[in-house]
Amino acid sequence: MTAPARDRTAPSDLREQLRVETPEHVELQLELAGVGSRAAAALLDTALILGCMLLIALVASALGQSDAMAERWALAILILVYVFGFFGYFALFEALTGGRTPGKRALGIRVVMDSGHAITPVAAVVRNLVRLMDCFLPFFPILPGFLMVLLHRRHQRPGDLAAGTIVVRDRPMDWSLGPGPATAPEPLEAGPPELSDAEFRLLDQFLARQEELDPAMQVRMATDLAARFQERVPRRAADADVYLAALHSEEQRRRRGRFATRAQAGAIGCTTVTAERFVAQKREAWDAFRSVATRVERSGVGALPPGDIPAFATRYREVASDLARARTYRVDPRVIEYLERLVSAGHNALYRSRGRRRTPLGRYVLRDFPAAVVLSWRYVGAAFLLFTVPAFAGYGIVRSEPGRAEELVSPVLVSRAAEAAEREARGVGYAESQKEDLPIIASAIISNNVMIAFWAFAGGILLGLPAIFVLVKNGLALGMGFGVFVNYHAGGYLATFVAGHGILELTGIFIAGGAGLRMAGALFAPGDRTRRDALVVEGRIATQMIGSVITLLAIAGTIEGLLSASDAPAVYKYATGALSIVFLGIYFVSGWAHLERETPATGLPQAP
Repeated sequence: MTAPARDRTAPSDLREQLRVETPEHVELQLELAGVGSRAAAALLDTALILGCMLLIALVASALGQSDAMAERWALAILILVYVFGFFGYFALFEALTGGRTPGKRALGIRVVMDSGHAITPVAAVVRNLVRLMDCFLPFFPILPGFLMVLLHRRHQRPGDLAAGTIVVRDRPMDWSLGPGPATAPEPLEAGPPELSDAEFRLLDQFLARQEELDPAMQVRMATDLAARFQERVPRRAADADVYLAALHSEEQRRRRGRFATRAQAGAIGCTTVTAERFVAQKREAWDAFRSVATRVERSGVGALPPGDIPAFATRYREVASDLARARTYRVDPRVIEYLERLVSAGHNALYRSRGRRRTPLGRYVLRDFPAAVVLSWRYVGAAFLLFTVPAFAGYGIVRSEPGRAEELVSPVLVSRAAEAAEREARGVGYAESQKEDLPIIASAIISNNVMIAFWAFAGGILLGLPAIFVLVKNGLALGMGFGVFVNYHAGGYLATFVAGHGILELTGIFIAGGAGLRMAGALFAPGDRTRRDALVVEGRIATQMIGSVITLLAIAGTIEGLLSASDAPAVYKYATGALSIVFLGIYFVSGWAHLERETPATGLPQAP
C-alpha cells in the first residue's frame, strides 16, 4: 500500500478527539483544535478585519467632506458596516463557507456542530453574538474565552456552548491514498504472503517514512529489517534498501493474489480478506467518491444534478460501510483517517439541510421572528417589568426632588431641558438637525440600539445579569430624563420627539432583554434536558427573537434619524407612532398565527 501524500504519523494518544456516531451507525473521530491554533487563527482574522476597517475609515473620511445626499447615504451605510463588521465577518464566513474563516482555513481548523454536522447559520450567529462576553473584562478582553478554551474538555468557549458547536482540525481533502497498484497481469501462482500482517505493516511504514529519518538511523533500521526477513525470503541484492523495496513489491503482489486469504485463528471454515487486498479492491471507488464529495461538501448536494443525488447517497453509505469494515480488518490508521474524512464530507452534505427547502428571508422576518417573540412572551414581559419599574422609579425621584436632577442626570440633558422652552418658541425641535446629517444620525442610532440589544442577548450566558443591568440602567435613565423635562414644563416637547420611533425602539429593547433572560432560563431551569442541550435549544429561539429586534430597531432608527430629528410637523410624528402600534399588532398576530399552525408536539418556530 502506498502511503498518503500527507504525513499522518502523529501518535493518536496525544490528540484530543470527539467521537460522534452517524445515522448509519458509523463512528467518526473528530480531532479537537487546541488553544494555540485557535488563537493564531483569531489573530490572523483580526488582522484582516482591522485592515478592512482601516480601508472603510479612509473611505468614510473622504465621503465626510461632501454635503451631497448620495455621499451622505453612502457614509451612513459605511458606518453600519464598520460597527457590525467584526461580528459580521465571523458569522458570515462561518455560515457560508462551512465553518471556515480565512484565518481558520489557513490554520487548518473549522467550526462544526457537536453532532459532527456542518455548522448552521443560526449556530454561526449565536456563537459570534456571545463572543461579546469574551470582551466583558476591560483590561483583559479575551481572557474569559481563552480560559474556557484552555480548560474545557471540548475546548469550547461560551459561544460554542450556547450554539452547540466545536472547533476541529480540518483534514482537507487535498491528499489521497496515492497511486494505486500496478494493473499489469499477475500470475495466480504467486503464492500466499510470506510476511505476517504486522511485519508487512512495519515494512510499509518504514519505506514510507525513511526519507524523514536521520541517515545513520535509516541505514541501521534497514540493515536490521533485512536481517530479520532474509531467513525466510533470501536476499537477491546486497544493498538492504534495494532488498527491502523488492520484498515490499513482491509482498504486495502476493497479497493481491488468490492466495491472499488465510484461515482465521481459532475458527473453523472461516476466512477473512486481508487488509491490503481490501484496500486494493476499494481504492478506486473511494477516489471516485472523493472527487465528488470535495465539491458537494463545499456547496451541498444541490450542486449535483437531481438524478445524481440518490447515487451519491448510495455511494456515501457504501463508503461508510467500508469505514466500519476497515476498522474490523485493522487496516493502516492512515487509510482509516482518509475514510473518516470521506464519510465526514458525505455526512455533512447529506444531513446539513435535512431535506428542507431554505425558507425565504421575508418569511423569517414576517413569520418566524415574531413567532419566537410570541412563544417567549413571559420572558419579554419580565424584561418589560425590569425596564418600566426602574423608569417609573427614576421619574418619581426626579419629580419629587428636582434639586437632585443635576446629580443624577447628565448635565447635557439638564441643559437641553432648560433650553426647551426657548427652542420650542423658535420652532426648533428636540435634537433637530440639518437635512444632510439625517442619514448619518439614523445610522448611528441604529448601530447604538442594535449593539445594546446584542449585549442584552449575549448576557444571557452569564445567568442574565448583563441583560438585567442593561434593562434597569436604560429604564432608570429614561424615567429620570423624562422627569427632568417635565420639571421644566417641556414634557410635550420631548414626547413629540419620541412619539415617532419610541414605541418600536422600546419594544425592541424589551424583546432583546427577553432573549437574554430566555438564555439564562436554560441555565437556571433546564427541565428534563441537560443544561448544554437546553442552552442550544433556547439559544436557537432567542436568536430568532434577536432577528425580530434587529427588524424593529432598524425601522425605529430610520424613523428617529429621518423623521424625529427633522423639522417635520408634530402631527406626522404622532401619526407615525400610531402606525407603529398598528404595525406591531399585525406583526405579532402573524407570529401567533404561525405558532397555531405548528405541530403541537414541538410548538417551535422553524430555525433558519
